Amino acid sequence: MKILRIKKKKEFSKILRAGKRAHAESLTIVFLPSDRLKFAVCVGKKYGKSVVRNRIKRLLREAFRAHARELKAPCLVLLIPRAGREYSYHAFARDIAKVFKKEKLA
Repeated sequence: MKILRIKKKKEFSKILRAGKRAHAESLTIVFLPSDRLKFAVCVGKKYGKSVVRNRIKRLLREAFRAHARELKAPCLVLLIPRAGREYSYHAFARDIAKVFKKEKLA
């Protein structure tokens, strides 16, 4: 299954308006059933300077890609980290897997 990126503002708005939110310790995941698997990462300026924000985005992308094969059905996914936390690949991967199981996506 190929994973695509969400790039258009219209898609972001659609997910934020109609999507279901699931919260974990290190992040919030907003998802909406769809015909294709697409995802995006939202990291605003409150998380720090660009170096820090880009590192968070890289960690989230890799953690999502590691667990994307577990998804039963394709959906639009928006990953939003929690501010003021220690960010690590293992924390993100653990929380993504936990949310997928809790919401019966995997």
